[in-house]
Amino acid sequence: MARPLALALALLLAVSVTALPLVSSADDHARCEGAVKGWADSAGEGDNGGDKLNLKDLLFFLHIPRTGGRTYFHCFLKKLYTNAQECPRSYDKLRFDPSHPDCTLVVSHDDYSLTSKLPRERTSVVTILRNPVDRVFSTYEFSVEVAARFLVHPNLTSAKTMTSRVLTKSRAVSTLDIWPWKYLVPWMREDLFSRRDARGNDSVPSSKKINAYDVEDMVMPLHQYINDPVAHEIIHNGATFQITGLTNNSYFDGAHEVRHCVRKHPDLGRFVLQVAKNRLDRMLYVGLTEDHEESARLFAHMVGAQVLSQSGALKLDVQEDQPSGTDSHSSMLDPEDEETNEHMNSTHGWKNNEALNTTEDDHGKGNMTVGKLMETYEGCIAKLRKSQSSRRRISLKKVAEANFTKATRRHVPEAILNQIISLNSLDMELYEHAKKIFKQEHLMLKGQHPMVVQQKQSADQIVRSSSYEGQHPMVVQHKQLTDQKDWIDAVCESWSCFTWWKVASFGLGIAVTTVFVVFVVTGRRTLKLKV
Repeated sequence: MARPLALALALLLAVSVTALPLVSSADDHARCEGAVKGWADSAGEGDNGGDKLNLKDLLFFLHIPRTGGRTYFHCFLKKLYTNAQECPRSYDKLRFDPSHPDCTLVVSHDDYSLTSKLPRERTSVVTILRNPVDRVFSTYEFSVEVAARFLVHPNLTSAKTMTSRVLTKSRAVSTLDIWPWKYLVPWMREDLFSRRDARGNDSVPSSKKINAYDVEDMVMPLHQYINDPVAHEIIHNGATFQITGLTNNSYFDGAHEVRHCVRKHPDLGRFVLQVAKNRLDRMLYVGLTEDHEESARLFAHMVGAQVLSQSGALKLDVQEDQPSGTDSHSSMLDPEDEETNEHMNSTHGWKNNEALNTTEDDHGKGNMTVGKLMETYEGCIAKLRKSQSSRRRISLKKVAEANFTKATRRHVPEAILNQIISLNSLDMELYEHAKKIFKQEHLMLKGQHPMVVQQKQSADQIVRSSSYEGQHPMVVQHKQLTDQKDWIDAVCESWSCFTWWKVASFGLGIAVTTVFVVFVVTGRRTLKLKV
């Protein structure tokens, strides 16, 4: 009797022990769900948005890494805003001061939680998104590129010492001050020195692999990079977490818990994704890295025109959208070239590029038009393409076999590509949403072109007409189109558009009218003959 009882107790204990993790997991999921939903509700309450088409007092360019945003900063915003209008040390969270007098521009890798330090009701937000797979590739490549610049030093200790010494003396903002590179570059730098030490400083690289993303004797392979805890913490779904203010660089104290819960329980990501989509919907402008030419044009019209208008310098002309004498495609960077323009540091990684570090306000806003702004942008990025291509080649000389190009990306196994897609499922869905917004922006601008010509002919009449007095012409046009749409919707609502019997009635009415007209005409001819 004692033995069966002992067996029963042992079996019960075993079942209980097995069930404990299930109970614990369920409790943890419930706790996480409460935390994520609570955050999502509070995040939604703070986003009242207002009229998204009107540029407000402060422009916040939320710069998602590796999207080409640095090009916009140097080739657009530096031409539109004076140095005095830019918030000092925007990219440097530790020393950033949004309360600076006359500060009307913030360009930063800081996430959306930065708006808690800004006058949110007077702030317009813009951003650029990129295909998540390409963004992961580019993040890996840039991490290697910047870290490889330190290989000119004999060892890691020397590299750290020299870097610290130079940064202490310099007032410039370094890549190592900026999120996320202040985490990713030291991580990759340490790995590069470790691999170099393992193969010997003076040894000739022995790897002959075709896949540049798997040269493990020189560089951390891509498959290892994307599976490392650092990548999970910072890179994967990075755009979604940045737009929701949940990065490890967040000003929100509870960001770590929410981010941890979403990573642990992926089904909770739907709450975070919805907040991100809502915020994109309320932004003044959303660009796409892949469609860089149209993105630049939209930015010039949706943002640049309003900055110039507010400064009293806007002079739109009919030629602004016409192609220049040179092919615009030849001066536009493709995504691969454009992404190399970010964080213009010297070969050692701590000084800003001299060509971009000018303090002159040479944009001459008084004579600026949207057309001239686009010409300036194209000329600027052409110079950046040349200087940064050269810099990249120099930086990667020490890890020459890591020859990152569009062609070498094609050699990455499909399994790794699928894994990147899976690890960035939130970003993939958010990117699709951004493409819809981008299409709407394009259609709105396309419908705006006649208005631009009309504004040149009679700007005052347009701006002061109807109930739209004092508003920017683009906003006027959008509201007029909205009013027309509302009128059409009202007609459709009363007439039940597209019901089959209404279509039949409409067709019958046309037929009767046609017969009546024919009858009248025939009757008149007959009458004339009789006379």
